[in-house]
Amino acid sequence: MSRGSWYRNKDTDLIWWKDNPDRIGEWVFSFDRNTEYNMFSDYPYKLTPEQRKIFDRENPHWAEFFRDRV
Repeated sequence: MSRGSWYRNKDTDLIWWKDNPDRIGEWVFSFDRNTEYNMFSDYPYKLTPEQRKIFDRENPHWAEFFRDRV
């Protein structure tokens, strides 16, 4: 697990994003701050159906961007 600090875009969000200035271009998110997902390699393949629903709801831009992966 890489170092970095966790934040949420909104207080009501369930997804945590990792801010790691040492890793350029890496978009890491988590639902529990333990299991990390790389947005570009793991979405939607490694998410459960419920996790994907949450991700898509909180990040409609990225859901649209990756629509061809579904």
